[in-house]
Amino acid sequence: MEYRLAIIGFGTVGQGFVEILRDRSAELTERFGVSFRITGICDARLGSIHDPAGFDPTTLLTAASDGGLESIAAAEKGWEAPQLAERGEADVLIELSYTDLETGEPATTHVRRALESGKHVVTTNKGPIALHWPELAALAAERGVQIGAEGTVMSGTPTVNLGLHLLRAAGVNGVRGILNGTCNYILTRMEAGSTYGDALAEAQEKGYAEADPTGDVEGFDAAGKVVILGNLLMGEPITMSDVDRTGISGLTPADIRAAAEAGERWKLIGSVERREGEVRAVVSPQRVPLSHPLSSVGGAMNAVTFDTQILGEVTLVGPGAGRLETGYSVLVDLLEIHRTRA
Repeated sequence: MEYRLAIIGFGTVGQGFVEILRDRSAELTERFGVSFRITGICDARLGSIHDPAGFDPTTLLTAASDGGLESIAAAEKGWEAPQLAERGEADVLIELSYTDLETGEPATTHVRRALESGKHVVTTNKGPIALHWPELAALAAERGVQIGAEGTVMSGTPTVNLGLHLLRAAGVNGVRGILNGTCNYILTRMEAGSTYGDALAEAQEKGYAEADPTGDVEGFDAAGKVVILGNLLMGEPITMSDVDRTGISGLTPADIRAAAEAGERWKLIGSVERREGEVRAVVSPQRVPLSHPLSSVGGAMNAVTFDTQILGEVTLVGPGAGRLETGYSVLVDLLEIHRTRA
């Protein structure tokens, strides 16, 4: 079965995904009976092309590295992103534009236009899912299509699909974990003796933290992921305002030492839990006992622990960012759409 794909946003993640298609297409067809044809791409920097005949992945990657897509022969060029989402000859829209956790735009408009036109959507963008999930899920159900959002939480580490499918029957009471690699890296370096300022500067130098790190270090990024986990895995329509949020910028070397002396380690923990009919969502620095699996997760890695009724605690550890890692999350969602449709 072939799926036609339109992609909005052709930066690191989009190119990582297309690189996977370039290298694994034959294997995907052999193992899963599926193939993909990229019929459109729109990127704010690289331009926009659309052609029902499709584009070769190698050609796309080469053009992107040379600075522009519009050097490629195409039936249409210069379409705006909403136009591609609505009019593109595609079965699935892959939305990979920049994240805005205040409004969800422009990604939410792209997702909405695609769903209204009968397309499935796969996105790594936290904005639409964290801010507008109930509306978008209802629209998808009305149009008989699906939304895949695996890459919104832990990149390609299959957190959402694990919770939605394999652990669903186990009864998930809550999810808690290390959901921001930047903060985890800073705390790991502080434990090694760095100050907060030095650790942040090092994280920025390595590309883990933005020039303005507020979204990471003050817990906004983790809060968005908590909202997504609450909505998708637990069916609780929580919002960003429901999350009790505290960042790591106030932690001192003295705090780090005190935790170590008590056999504990500081982690920025995001959690959503259902207890006695009430739901509580929190992002805050917490002292985790060294005996708990989350305490051993260092550097920029992410991890989540599912609290289940049947299995008890199940912990998943993996990368929370990366070119191929996040690109893989797109493939995971596409294969899940194929599985349910086939």
